[in-house]
Amino acid sequence: MADEGSRNYTSLWSDLHRTSFSQGYLDVAGIQTRYMMAGDQSKPLLLLLHGTGGHAEAYTRNLGPHSEHFWTVAIDMIGHGWTDKPDVAYEIKDYVGHVLNVIKTLGREKAYISGESLGGWVSAYIGVHHPEVVEKLVLNTAGGWTAHPEVMARIKTLSMQAVNDPSWARIQARLEFLMYDNSMVCDDLIETRRAIYSQPGFAASMERIMCLQEMETRRQNMISEAQYKSISAPTLVVWTSHDPTASPEEGKQIADMIPGARYVVMNKCGHWPQYENADEFNRIHMDFLLED
Repeated sequence: MADEGSRNYTSLWSDLHRTSFSQGYLDVAGIQTRYMMAGDQSKPLLLLLHGTGGHAEAYTRNLGPHSEHFWTVAIDMIGHGWTDKPDVAYEIKDYVGHVLNVIKTLGREKAYISGESLGGWVSAYIGVHHPEVVEKLVLNTAGGWTAHPEVMARIKTLSMQAVNDPSWARIQARLEFLMYDNSMVCDDLIETRRAIYSQPGFAASMERIMCLQEMETRRQNMISEAQYKSISAPTLVVWTSHDPTASPEEGKQIADMIPGARYVVMNKCGHWPQYENADEFNRIHMDFLLED
């Protein structure tokens, strides 16, 4: 009989073992951009955008189910993961420019765009300023509306500690910040992020990524009430009961500003509901995306 440890062990590979997927690199206007993708390229494009300091593995539990209906592509955004890290500020417009070029490089004019945390902030900005490229929009525990100094300081401290000392314990602490249940942070996830954070020069990239945790820069990039009200794409706002960055009430404020937006709160989840309760997230997410 298997021991307790093996029964509880989870793996990124077990998340993907029933999924035909590929990973590789796209030349996106000169930026070598790492992707994970699944699904037939004849289907509508669904683009998945991770959060601050994150990478495509945030969506390993979502690629397979969504690939039945979409050409599903998760990327490492500019400055993140295994994607190139040019010496730019990494403000929202920098991420947006990269994402728009990803869509073009994939040969599409429009996409369903779903973003978590920073990815949600980027997605909202695209919905405001580039509505022509958006089929539907999902804002998942999205940044861009609130600016809590204690949260910003916590994110910056944990992130910089993890890149300056990419030890198992530091990486684990950074990932546990995201989760309601810390046992969700599996060895595979820790080692994946440890390898990314150990790249030569990654600490300098993280310093630039952290500019959005500085109040003056953050406020210059935030989405205003008028801008949220201008979003015309059908929008789903997903929040959680235990998000460490903002309360469900703040998530509802975002949904209430966007015309016709749907609002859902997932219980017993932190900042990664798409990973922490993938079955529920996938059901909610696909019901919205597939609805006429």
